[in-house]
Amino acid sequence: MKRLILVLLALAAMPAAAALKVFATVPEWGALAQEIGGDQVQVFTATTALQDPHRIEARPSLIARARSADLLIATGADLEVGWLPAIQRESGNSRIQSGQGGYFEAARYVAMQDIPARLDRADGDVHAAGNPHIQTDPRNILKVGAALAQRMKELDPAQAAAYDSRWRAFSERWRASLARWEKAAAPLRGVAVVTQHKAWVYLFDWLGMREVATLEAKPGLESTLAHLSQVREQAAVSRPRMVIRAAYNSARPAEWLSAEAKLPIVVLPFTVGGTPQAKDLTSLFDDTLARLLAVK
Repeated sequence: MKRLILVLLALAAMPAAAALKVFATVPEWGALAQEIGGDQVQVFTATTALQDPHRIEARPSLIARARSADLLIATGADLEVGWLPAIQRESGNSRIQSGQGGYFEAARYVAMQDIPARLDRADGDVHAAGNPHIQTDPRNILKVGAALAQRMKELDPAQAAAYDSRWRAFSERWRASLARWEKAAAPLRGVAVVTQHKAWVYLFDWLGMREVATLEAKPGLESTLAHLSQVREQAAVSRPRMVIRAAYNSARPAEWLSAEAKLPIVVLPFTVGGTPQAKDLTSLFDDTLARLLAVK
């Protein structure tokens, strides 16, 4: 009995298996890593849904988190180009540098849209690899998730079976949700909308909606009164049903057009945490569709 007690005490004193430490740049990839990893991962997300992911400060607290990360998950396609390279460099963490196994770019695993024909700063905040807001199409979540699960298995082979099991269960639930969402979203096909920022091209491709104008004269630049007036005139012809903005966007441009053109404003969560209802990846799309379908 004494020997058994000593063995149990020794086992209790042994450190638990180290969790895979994940640094996600944006909430959608942090949520996806958590779905795949469960208790086998510790996920830190660098931004919130109420922040513009293009414009983040490389704060010392973020550098400190990156220093101990085993896996860095970024969107890529230049979404984080203004701040992530500084975090990687200052972290001194060789595992998460671009090109290493601990660096994962989601945009590499989907078909990119809005790839520019030319690169000119006069055109605004354009992205050479295409529009980076890939998470707005739930079909892309499956593509990124499959690649991410494989990468996590490679980095943490001891937990490969657990990652496989959780990914299979999640992907089955996701496909069922996709069928449900697509059936519910049928009335949105062909609906014309105005958006504040070109953040929804993947969502509209999935749903068959039409973006007829954007409140930003050029991507990433503030709306001007002259441009807003042009959008108002265009709306009188194209007759959009609503004006859409992300939760992190300034409300003023959408409110101006709403008052001038008598259009309802739809604030979409954009990512996990953008609204109180969008608590995880599934409820992100539940809430997105509910808000779009609420406009008659």
